[in-house]
Amino acid sequence: MNDAVMKTDNVFRNRNFRLVFFGALVSELGAILYSFAVSFYILQISGNNAFLQGLYLALSSAAMLVFTPVGGVIGDRFNKAVIMFLCDYVKGGLILLATVLMLVLRTPDAHITILFLLGILGNAVSGIFNPAASALFPHIVKEDQLQQANAYFTMKSSLESILGIVLAGVLYASLPVSTLFFLVGSCYIASGISEMLIRCEHHASDEPLTLRSAVSDMREGIRYLKTKKAILALLAAVVFINFFFSPVIGNFVPYFVRTDLAQAPSYLLDNILTPELWSSVFNVCFGISSLLGAAILSARPQEDKCGKKISRLLCMVAAVMIVITVCYAWDVDHGENVNRFLVAFSLGSLVIGFLIASFNIPVNTAVMRMTDRDMLSKVSSLISFGSQGMTPVASVLAGVILGSFGSTALLASCTLGFTVTAVLMLFSRDIREL
Repeated sequence: MNDAVMKTDNVFRNRNFRLVFFGALVSELGAILYSFAVSFYILQISGNNAFLQGLYLALSSAAMLVFTPVGGVIGDRFNKAVIMFLCDYVKGGLILLATVLMLVLRTPDAHITILFLLGILGNAVSGIFNPAASALFPHIVKEDQLQQANAYFTMKSSLESILGIVLAGVLYASLPVSTLFFLVGSCYIASGISEMLIRCEHHASDEPLTLRSAVSDMREGIRYLKTKKAILALLAAVVFINFFFSPVIGNFVPYFVRTDLAQAPSYLLDNILTPELWSSVFNVCFGISSLLGAAILSARPQEDKCGKKISRLLCMVAAVMIVITVCYAWDVDHGENVNRFLVAFSLGSLVIGFLIASFNIPVNTAVMRMTDRDMLSKVSSLISFGSQGMTPVASVLAGVILGSFGSTALLASCTLGFTVTAVLMLFSRDIREL
């Protein structure tokens, strides 16, 4: 494809894409601020209770899982852009309401209760939002622009992880948590305003939405998905990928920062960075390399098949996880060199960020291309439901392992499971058909 065509067909020339992009930019910034604050705030007011943190993550994830199939049905029946802005308004309103309640009820137990309720309700709304959002691109951009659109969204997320996490660390250290939550709620409201301007063609269903028709739609989605063996194989793999990788980010990192790092007599750059800001450093490293990976893919043509490539990428991620686990056991758990582990984890985050971006973009593009448009919300919801189905269990188990056996046991368990999954993907015939 020559440069002139590339310039003419750049997806940013599409007004609807720009509205989706900038709306997501604002709302996802709010999500980053919120998730950063909640992870540390629960540990802070509960005395580093790892099980309570894991329970929060599990219940929030479970709420999203329960409502994701519902979101898939709604997403294929109603205008996707309308669903998106309504959900953002509701979520923003919930966060602002929770902020007011936290100002009125100031005890730690009350704040924990409010955060748990907000996590459950907010993620239920996200379960309805996500299938509509994930199925929107084929309706507003050309098929040969799907990889470029996905790559730009990954670049956006990477930039947010670089700037947003740094901002979150600074704001968390300098502002009351209620003020931070107010900013988050405002971000969702602003995103909803942007999404109201999206024009997405929609053909309304003649059949009214009832419980029976909703169940019928879910069954139809399952039957359709069974005909796509490559996507089914990918779904099976992603279930275990998320199960073994999510506790490293959601459980290990906050626990490491609040215990090993915060309790160390000294650590690298302790005159500049608080322990919480080191969590931001990890995310910045991940974001920088993700941005690079997405930028490279945004300029490349879409490949017909990506199965072999993504399998090799996951094996590389597994190798990095092995190195990180060994470094933690050697330098922190059985040694006193926390600085060397900080460097190792930062470098590992750089490598993993690049590999994960190079994995996610082709996978998302392949699923969009292989799925009929009128089935995409249902299929996306089923993939999301299946891939995240074990995440709540993983969060709770990770909390138990951290509390009973420590961080080395958690990292070793996650790394072993992830490695086995990556190797099995490498030899899967169905995965090669992606």
